[in-house]
Amino acid sequence: MDRAPPPAASFSPAEVQRRLAAGACWVRRGARLYDLTGFLRHHPGGEQLLRARAGQDISADLDGPPHRHSANARRWLEQYYVGELQEDPQGSLENGAVASVETQKTDPEIEPRFKEVDWEKDLVDWQKPLLWQVGHLGEKYDEWVHQPVTRPIRLFHSDLIESLSKTVWYSVPIIWVPLMLYLSWSYYRTLAQGNVRLFTSFTTEYSVTVPESMFLGLFMIGLFLWSLIEYLIHRFLFHMKPPSDSCYLIMLHFIMHGQHHKSPFDGSRLVFPPVPASLVIAFFYALLRLILPEAVGGAVFAGGLLGYVLYDMTHYYLHFGSPHKGSFLYSMKAYHVKHHFAHQKSGFGISTKLWDYFFHTLIPEEPHLKTQ
Repeated sequence: MDRAPPPAASFSPAEVQRRLAAGACWVRRGARLYDLTGFLRHHPGGEQLLRARAGQDISADLDGPPHRHSANARRWLEQYYVGELQEDPQGSLENGAVASVETQKTDPEIEPRFKEVDWEKDLVDWQKPLLWQVGHLGEKYDEWVHQPVTRPIRLFHSDLIESLSKTVWYSVPIIWVPLMLYLSWSYYRTLAQGNVRLFTSFTTEYSVTVPESMFLGLFMIGLFLWSLIEYLIHRFLFHMKPPSDSCYLIMLHFIMHGQHHKSPFDGSRLVFPPVPASLVIAFFYALLRLILPEAVGGAVFAGGLLGYVLYDMTHYYLHFGSPHKGSFLYSMKAYHVKHHFAHQKSGFGISTKLWDYFFHTLIPEEPHLKTQ
């Protein structure tokens, strides 16, 4: 027999008001209370939008306008559940923040399914490393990995291997920007010597000299090519659906990208760790050296390397930054969060929507509901 769940904590309207006055961001859904203080910076609508609703019933906001929140967003909310609101004999809180609790069952279709999160009943044991466990989820893996949670992930038993699978965001510019600058200067000087020629592998008579003035153009080609590579990797590699009967392919998917979709705000897993990133970067460098003259391929590679740095920094900011409403990054943050919570099969662009436009994988716009 399953043990009975512990009784939910209970808070009076006065207690809630004291927490709001202290700077916490508590909201309610019917009589259920949620502490969203730790989610303020992550919310795609911005911190001020949640601050403006502190102490209020957000049931109507979940249904929109401007949009109806997904099932994953509602499930995500339950992770911030703190307890129940005691009925107020006065019928309200100070500032009109909370009214009667009679609206507790505001959404009968959703409310019965999403109660307080019970981690002990999850498909995996969160007290143990996850990588080997997810490999045995089989057909349940795809649904499970796309139900995001707000908690850190441990992949490996080994502390050393685990440390190599994580990194801080600033390791990316610290490691790769100096390399990009060095390669740019080195290959610019090589082009300045005037002895770099294209098409010498096919003909010496019609080969073309590459002047130093071409460096910037080659660099920008690399930057542009990275945006395409970013899209293709994200769409076809990171979002492949591993066969349910292949334990190792499921584990490979989880370590490449599934872990990020399961825990999208784990700050230690938002940018590529240096060791695996080095392997991928070395592959692209060798490929360019193989098909292009060294200085030409190197200039293109330097531009692509800058593109990678900008991509990783943009990705981190879309999760943890608070861009100004109406800005490009504000729209990209909302776009990327929709990819995580509702549209995993579209919206693959991180730093730009260009290739989503080109390949018809844009996240569809939601119709704006009219307020009554």
